[in-house]
Amino acid sequence: MPSPSSPGVSARMSKQRRRDTGPEVSIRKLLHASGLRYRVAWSIPGMKRRSIDIAFTRAKVAIFVDGCFWHSCPEHATRPAVNDTWWSEKLAKNVARDMATNEHLKQAGWRVIRIWEHEDPSRAVERIVEAVTRAQAEC
Repeated sequence: MPSPSSPGVSARMSKQRRRDTGPEVSIRKLLHASGLRYRVAWSIPGMKRRSIDIAFTRAKVAIFVDGCFWHSCPEHATRPAVNDTWWSEKLAKNVARDMATNEHLKQAGWRVIRIWEHEDPSRAVERIVEAVTRAQAEC
């Protein structure tokens, strides 16, 4: 692992939120207001150190709210100029981990919805409500 490019960069990166981000909290508030109840940061069975951002455990619907930088959004992805090789590998591993998580959950009978941080929370909630309602009807 290369050393940080500067103490300032190291400090900023260590303060990045892993959960309860602004977009995630906005979506959760809208979901709660619509009457849906869910689990937050629910551990994924069979996958160490991985969790579902918003989990509807009975309906088996997993919601991930992905940051554009960390998950390489096709519209807004950027790469730092310093340590370019390391960052490219790091971000590619994040995308591969997301795909492996999706596959693991799908094989366990879950529906997986990934939402980009730039998406409109109201539209995202519409998609979620539709998926949860459909899943509940099938149970």
